[in-house]
Amino acid sequence: MTDIYEDIRKGERGAWVSIAAYLVLSAFKLFSGYLFGSSALLADGFNNLTDIVASVAVLIGLRISQKPPDSDHAYGHFRAETVAALVASFIMAIVGIQVIVEAVRSIFEGPKETPQLWSAWVALLCAAAMMGVYVYNKRLAKRINNQALMAAAKDNFSDSLVSIGAFVGIIGAQFGLPWLDTVAAVAVGVLIVRTAWEIFRDSTYRLTDGFEENRLMDLRSTIARTQGVEGIKDMKARVHGNHVLVDVVVEVNPDLTVMEGHQISDSIEERMRKLHNILHVHVHVEPKNSPAR
Repeated sequence: MTDIYEDIRKGERGAWVSIAAYLVLSAFKLFSGYLFGSSALLADGFNNLTDIVASVAVLIGLRISQKPPDSDHAYGHFRAETVAALVASFIMAIVGIQVIVEAVRSIFEGPKETPQLWSAWVALLCAAAMMGVYVYNKRLAKRINNQALMAAAKDNFSDSLVSIGAFVGIIGAQFGLPWLDTVAAVAVGVLIVRTAWEIFRDSTYRLTDGFEENRLMDLRSTIARTQGVEGIKDMKARVHGNHVLVDVVVEVNPDLTVMEGHQISDSIEERMRKLHNILHVHVHVEPKNSPAR
């Protein structure tokens, strides 16, 4: 059985990695943009400053989710992770739309001064660095099943693409093809908006207690195979932060004692914990063929 709070603390480390990377890379891009006369690199640097806000939102959500249950939150504060992912999706959508708008506006601004080639290599280096942060956070998010950190990882990936777009635009300017910058920027902007929509859709699905039918059937099969269970009258599940809450009504032999029924409930809870790492299962036991309530 994993320690839920320990997993959340690991997720915090990923959020701090993102914040540190954005601080360093934004400073590097802004300095290089001014030094080499690259508006694309400057825009990318300011974009990273905005992304710090998204990473901080994820960090705050992870911090809140570690608060223990209280009188107002009997199940704990784990859903703060999902809210943090939702906030991150809004920020990503704003950034994506801004990238598209700026790209379209650049068409009507006329020709610009060609930036130095060094700025292209700075953009490519920053893209590689951010891709490394993305890989780190994605692997960590999958390992600890953390939605907020996965949203941060997708934001890292989007920012790596923005830097690649800046690289393409700068190279295009060197060869007298400034339209490459616009094409790359629009493509990157659309991809960022699409990623933001996917995070928003997943977050709202979880917040409204959506749960995948195939996964529910898998959990149901595990309970049905538990010794002593003769039927399942009702079962539902929902995601709460980075873990699952299950409520199930099982049918058992009506001649069993209360203690035997209790042992079946314990067996269900133990199997769900071992096979699916589900730490909260509410089991209601009813006699087989009892009248409907």
